[in-house]
Amino acid sequence: MLDHDTRQALAPPGQGGEEGESWLMSYLDVLTLLITLFVLLLSMSSLATGEGEGEGNEIAAPALRAALAVGEGLQPRNAGLQPRFQGLGMDGVSVERTHQGLTLRIEDRLLFDSGRARVTEGGRQVLSRLAERLVDLGGEISVEGHTDSLPIATSRFPSNWELSTGRASAVVRALAGAGVARDSLRAIGYADTRPLAANDDAEGRAANRRVELVWREPEPGA
Repeated sequence: MLDHDTRQALAPPGQGGEEGESWLMSYLDVLTLLITLFVLLLSMSSLATGEGEGEGNEIAAPALRAALAVGEGLQPRNAGLQPRFQGLGMDGVSVERTHQGLTLRIEDRLLFDSGRARVTEGGRQVLSRLAERLVDLGGEISVEGHTDSLPIATSRFPSNWELSTGRASAVVRALAGAGVARDSLRAIGYADTRPLAANDDAEGRAANRRVELVWREPEPGA
């Protein structure tokens, strides 16, 4: 004799109460979106081929304008931010736009001496110039330290975990000192767990030794 919980677990979709019906609601949502998309595409196709004269065009034109408006509304809110960091003229600093915001990738040679986590004077100048463009963005900035796979074992840095975290923390302090809001910053050390290239040669290892400033746009209404 099966108990109530067992019967409930073995029940096919649609026989398990509200939870059993959740898949149906999701399916209907997707179906509705697909139908809407099909109608918009059909309207656009009629305009492009010149079909649908008179009253048909009167219906299709507003539909096309609505579709274009929706498309514009789906553009990332950070689409205009990348030019803010162009023209820096700093070799070893790259900018990449992501679905969450922006990533500023800085080669470690610009910020630190080998095996150290103290920002050099030249590194402070680099971070100061970046801070000028970050200070009024709002949102959150994750400072992420990365190393190559070569092991390190010193009294201060027993492993690459400590080195990458120490470097990220040093960059956070430098950015805060340059005017970036302290409550928008956080430091993360990834050691060698997220390489950009293979660690088989010097070039690949140099690419992996980096600090990334990952800016995420503020939540709507924040």
